[in-house]
This record gives sequence, C-alpha cells and structure tokens, in this order.
Amino acid sequence: MRFTFISILTFLFLALIWTGTKAQTQKIDSLKNELALHSKEDTIRVNILNELAFSYFSRDITKSLEYLSESEELADAIGFKKGKARSTYIKGITEAIQSNYDQALEYYDQAQKLYESLAIKKGIASCYNAMGITFKNKGELRNAIENFNKAITIEEEIGSDNLSASLLNLGVAYEELGEFDEAISNLNKALSIAEANQNEQRISYSLNNLGNIYMQQGNYPLAQEHFKKSLYKNELLGDSISMAHNLGNIGAIYKIQKDFEKAMESFESSLGIYERMNSKQGVSNILNGIGTIYEDLEDYENALNSYFEALEISKQIEATSEIPYILNNIGGTYLKLNDLVKANLYFTESEKISLEIENLETLSGAYIGQSRIFAKQKAYGPALSKALKVNEISTVSGFLNYQKEASEMLSLIYEATGNYKEALNSHKQYKLLDDSIFNKENIEKIAQLEYEYKYKLELDSANIRELKLTKTVLDTSQDLAKTRQNYLWAIIGILLISIVLGTLIFIEKLKNEKSKTKNVIVEQKLLRSQMTPHFIFNSLSVLQGMILNKEESKSVNYLSKFSKLLRIILENSRDKLVLLSKEISAMENYLSLHNLEDNQFHFSIQVADQIEPTAIKIPPMLIQPFVENAIEHAFIGQSGENKIDISLRFDEEQLICTIADNGIGIDSHVGSRSNTKKSLATTITSERLKILSKDLKMKGEISITDRSKFNEKGTLVTLTIPFKQNQES
Repeated sequence: MRFTFISILTFLFLALIWTGTKAQTQKIDSLKNELALHSKEDTIRVNILNELAFSYFSRDITKSLEYLSESEELADAIGFKKGKARSTYIKGITEAIQSNYDQALEYYDQAQKLYESLAIKKGIASCYNAMGITFKNKGELRNAIENFNKAITIEEEIGSDNLSASLLNLGVAYEELGEFDEAISNLNKALSIAEANQNEQRISYSLNNLGNIYMQQGNYPLAQEHFKKSLYKNELLGDSISMAHNLGNIGAIYKIQKDFEKAMESFESSLGIYERMNSKQGVSNILNGIGTIYEDLEDYENALNSYFEALEISKQIEATSEIPYILNNIGGTYLKLNDLVKANLYFTESEKISLEIENLETLSGAYIGQSRIFAKQKAYGPALSKALKVNEISTVSGFLNYQKEASEMLSLIYEATGNYKEALNSHKQYKLLDDSIFNKENIEKIAQLEYEYKYKLELDSANIRELKLTKTVLDTSQDLAKTRQNYLWAIIGILLISIVLGTLIFIEKLKNEKSKTKNVIVEQKLLRSQMTPHFIFNSLSVLQGMILNKEESKSVNYLSKFSKLLRIILENSRDKLVLLSKEISAMENYLSLHNLEDNQFHFSIQVADQIEPTAIKIPPMLIQPFVENAIEHAFIGQSGENKIDISLRFDEEQLICTIADNGIGIDSHVGSRSNTKKSLATTITSERLKILSKDLKMKGEISITDRSKFNEKGTLVTLTIPFKQNQES
C-alpha cells in the first residue's frame, strides 16, 4: 500500500520572486492600476496583461485566462511576437495545472518556436523547462530529463537566475526514477542557489522534494520536518497549489504513523485546494491517499471506491506516472479480500507500466504483491524469485520500506520451505530495518548531543581567548629582555601603557565572557527546571504501562506527543528567541501529555485577537515552569474540577501572560518544600528576565498573587515578557 508523495515542480521560470501574500496582492493591485492608466493599445499594455495573467495563474485560473485572451488578441493586432510568445507560454501553464498535458505541450511548442525566431534564449530555456515538467507528469521521465538538461545548458550559458528551477526539476525526475544520488545532488544545488538568491519559493520547493527522498528512505521524522518547513513558507507566499502538495505529503506521513484523524484532515484540506484549482492530477493523488486510510481501517469498500475514482481520473488525463501507485493499492486491497485473481491482474498491469516508465518504486510494489499471491498459493519458487527481485532493487535504490517487506517475505518463504537458517537471517534483517525506521530515540539523542556540543564550544572558546591574551603578554615580556639598554625606558613606558590598556580590554572581555557564561548557565538551569528527570521517568513509565497493556493506539499517540515535546524543547532551548507559536505548541503538548492518562485537570490557552503568534518572537521556556508548578502543587488534597488557564494579551505595548489555577493558593505553601521549588523557578526566571530586558531594551518582570485577594480560589502568575517582532513574518 503506497501513496504518491507529491513533488513540487516550479512553473516560475521567468524570475518572479514571491515576497509573501501581502506583497503579491500589492503587486497585482499595482498592475491593475497600471492597466487602468495605460489605455493605449501597444506593447506596454500587452506586457501588463501578461504579468497580471502570470500573477493569477496559481490563484485564479479563470482570471488568468481572461487577461491572456485580451493580451493575445492585442499582440496579434499589433504584431508583437515577443508578447504573443509570453502569453502562449502562460496558456501552457494554465493547461498543465488542469492536467491537460497534450494541450500544454502544444502551447509550449508554439511559444518556443516564437522565441527561437526572436533568438531569445531565456524564453527558449523556459519552454524546455515547462515541457520537461509536462513530460514528467505524463510519466515520460527520460524525455523530461532531456528537456531539463537542455534548459540547464542554456541557463548556464546566459547566467540565468532560473538555473535553480531547472536543477530542482531535474532532481525530481531522478527522484521518481529511484536514482537518489543524482536527485539529491541536483536538489542540493538548487537549494544552495535559491538560498543565495533569497528565493523563498524555490527554497520551499527544494525542502518539499528533499522530504520526499527522506520519506522513501524511511526517515519519516526528517521528511515531516522538511514538509512542514515547506508548508510554512508556502503559506507566507500564498502559493495555493504548493500548499496542497505539502498538505498531501504531511497527511501521508500521519497515515504512516497511524494518526488517521490528522491524516484525513490534511488530505481533505489538500483536496479542497486541488478541486478549487481544477487540478485533476492533484485530486487523483489525494483520492488515492484517502483510499489508503480506508484500507488501513479495513473499510475495503470505501478504499476501492476511492482508488477506482483516482484511477479513472489519472487514465483520463494520461498521468502515467501516478497510475502504478493506484494499481498497486487496488491489488493490495483485493489481496486482503483474498481475491487472488483480481489482485494479480492489477499487480501485473502495474508491473508493465512501471517497466515502461522505469519507476523502480512502483515496480518493487508490484513484485512484492505478486510474491504474496504466489506464497498464498504455496508456489514458493515464483514467490521467492519476486521477493529476491524486490530485495535487490530496494537495496540498490534505498527504498527502506520495500527492503523491510522483502526481508519479511523471504523469512516466511524460507521457513515454509524448510530453509530455517536463511529464514532466521531474513527475519533478523527485517527486525533491523523495522527498528531503523521507527527509532526516534536516536533522533532525540542526536539533537541533545548537538545542543550540549554548542554549549561546550561556547565555554571552550572563552578559555582559548583568555589563554591567547596571556601568551601575548608573556611574549611581549620576553621581547623586552632582548632590546637594547638605550631604549629600555622608552619600551618600559610603552609596555606600561600597553599593559594598562590590555588590562582594561581584558577586564572588559572578561566581563562579556562572564555575562555570556552566566546567560548559558541560566539557560541550562531553566532547561533542567523545565524537563526534570522526574517528569521524563514518569512519562516513560506511563508509556511502558500502555505497551505492557497492549494499548497500541494509545501508546503510539502518547509517544508521538512525548517525542514532539522533546523535539520542541530541544529546538527552542538552542535559540535566544523563538516564535510565540512554537512556545504555545510546546505548552499544548506539555499539558496534553500530563493530562493524557487520567484527565486530572482542564486547561485552556487563550491568545488575544491582536496577537499574531507567527509574527512575534519571545524568549523560550519562560511559561512552562509556572505551568508545571500549577500541575504538581496547586490541586493537592483538592476535589472537584481543576482548571489551569493561560492567556496572552497586549497591554500598553507590553506582552502580558497570565497563568491562573483554581487550586489551594500559593499562601498555603509558605514554608513547604513545594514553595522552595516555586521560589527556585521564580528566581531563575527573574534572573533571566533581567538579562533579556537589557538585551531587548524592554520591560520583563514576574508577579505571583494568591487569588484569595480577589475573593477567588487559586494562584495567579503574571509575566511581562520581552519580545521582538519577527522580521520574516
């Protein structure tokens, strides 16, 4: 069972650089104003119409076509061949988005001939690129690679800033062929150029496509990280079609992790965008993904309905590259229904198409399906042959999941045929591959080691600078002993001045280093106060209990939240400032994790309307210690409904956070051990706020009040948090 992870291919070959939804809207408004003011029917008006059409193509195809119709008519009337070539090229894009590939190729061919007659190399390269994309979507990958290479040759010759787009597209074509070394090489080149040019859109495309490769190699956490980074950038850019691609990929990862609710939510969001954009290929792909969810839930009737609808659309638009994925899924469903004849029919058809288009991933899927059918029929010879082919292809190409499935099949076949030694070896290989795919502990460990390394490096750097200064003073003293007597007093005078100045500089540097070290120590204290060994031990104990009780779904959900919380904390702890949205996410995960097992309290996080969480950066890990205090100490010996309410608001340009509980109140803890812990959290946070207030030149303070003063129950913590506007928002 496989879902096609969607690669983003860029259509923006003529150097349109997106600067966010607001900037793009401003550009469209500016072009509309230009068009209204320029009523003269000349080349300028043709160019404005074409730019408006291009600005609309990924948002509103109908609008784009309206502008193109007027542009083309005017270009013909005044004999403006360059403008006609541009409008024809954009018409090809609108057809390609709607999966009308033959019509798109026809328009690109017309545009290329016009550009060749005018000797405009940049336009010729754009047409080669667009034809490469269209051939790729039709499943003709070698034709696609040929056209991409033609575009790259021209762009390198003329020094085009669209080179990153061509490299990106070439990488995607190699990715679909399973030639990952070539794919990664070209995608990394594209990413480097895009980052150097600060082209956010192409950065997002590169991230998405690298995520595809990590997924196919079984590194799901890294793949999901790349998909979400790409989605975030595309949301800021307002690129709807790319957001649909990202959401589909994110949904597929959730499905692999058995989080079917989130998977379906992502798929449906993606499907809505594709339907609005009339992207038939996108709709087909997402219907295939939805079918995989139904199949996992053993709702085979709905699974087949989704698969057949996706297959019909893909055949209608001749999207050959997508068809084998759907055929394999249909075959797999019939295999589960024990209809071996129909299953074999669809796997055989997938094998034929996969060989034609050289798609090794879908070929592996067809072979593993056929192997399972033969094994059910006790035809172990053919079953072994197919499983060995899958093992060979997947090992060379790096398809970790298919390596795992092949090892599992080989183990079953060898056991059935009495070859117990090979059965054991294959089973060991299967377990090894299964562990490598889902070993999240190693990923978290790497993140922790990286954090500790950076902290150690900071301290070591301070020591090295101090040693260098000491060595300089000693070298100077040795040089003085070798100077002549008649210069002795002059040199001594210079030396005294140097020593005084050096001492002042040394003292100043020492103050700075102590300040930095103090900052690091405060951060470490805060990290330790946040993520205590007690909390980690309890969390793992709860998880162990779930596993022993065979609560698989619950334990996977718990592990997902726990690993996500660890990741967020480790990531946030590296940075001086993090997005408010990330801090809120950490709090939601932390509270949910505490509450998952026994629902000991209700919680809410309220953010005032005037606050945009992605537009503000705050110091990390300020709120959590007080939330932890409320969870651990506020409700001791108390019955009834326990509540923790967190709110964020602006008050006279200050960011105010309040943490309120309805517990027994802070006054009842005076002199107790729990009050000492609260004081420690308050002391650490107060010390840190003093440092941050100076750095950010903004007020930061804490106040803790027993709510009995307001005739209410519980404790109220009020934080005034220094913040900074996010320059990337």
